[in-house]
Amino acid sequence: MTFDPGAEPGLIRLAGEIDISQADELKRVLLEALQEKRELRISLQAATGMDMTGVQLLWAAEREARTAGTALTLQGTLPEALRTTLREAGLDCFLLAGQPELSSEVH
Repeated sequence: MTFDPGAEPGLIRLAGEIDISQADELKRVLLEALQEKRELRISLQAATGMDMTGVQLLWAAEREARTAGTALTLQGTLPEALRTTLREAGLDCFLLAGQPELSSEVH
């Protein structure tokens, strides 16, 4: 998990299996990024899966960004396993500005 504050917009890259064992680090990275108070993107292209802990942290970060008047959206291709996880959690549209449902290409 990394946050690239030099990218425009700010870019958070998540890789591998995102589960409860990485919850503290994911929370730290998200909080660091949210402190920038600017548009942020999350790349999940290298992620292989995500449990509900990761989904909940991303959902909370998106709400926090929206409350602060900024955007937190997904960037690039969303792996099928992650699309399924979000769909099953009933979060098909979270993080997807202006999109009615998850698609293979998310910007």
